[in-house]
Amino acid sequence: MNTIKTFLAIFGLVFVFSFAVSAQGVSLVSLDGGGRVDVQSHKGKVVILAIGASWLPLSNQMAVFTNKLAKKYAGKDDVVIYFVMTDSVSAKSKNYASNDDLREFATRTKLNVPILRDSDGLLTLKKFGVDQLPSFVILGKDGKPATEAFGGINTDSKIDISVSIAQQVDKIL
Repeated sequence: MNTIKTFLAIFGLVFVFSFAVSAQGVSLVSLDGGGRVDVQSHKGKVVILAIGASWLPLSNQMAVFTNKLAKKYAGKDDVVIYFVMTDSVSAKSKNYASNDDLREFATRTKLNVPILRDSDGLLTLKKFGVDQLPSFVILGKDGKPATEAFGGINTDSKIDISVSIAQQVDKIL
């Protein structure tokens, strides 16, 4: 009987903890020294998350699309854009990148939006159901995903994914 009670108590704690984690926003470290940023706390604004990694060649193309979006929505107070880097913070990982490496990526690609760090991408990928990198996620004015993630960036393609993303953002606005 004690085993069943213990099991139920542990199960209950796990359930409560998982609910509490899913109810929280996604708080990521800003590379500009601004501390942590909760990307879901921009109530009343549309948030575009460009989720990539410095080691991934397709992220270079993603930076181009991100800059196009930043230019289109420049001066609009109701649209916020972040580039979320999922590079590992563990020096033992093959996907490791230091903060300086990420800043170098931003300089090389002329990225002109704030960079947030999600070490290993676990938080953003799980929270927003992203199954491939790089991908874009659009959060509606309520802080929840407004569409499916936009993935499938291909350097050989003539398709400008920033156009599709902007169309979705404009519908939400």
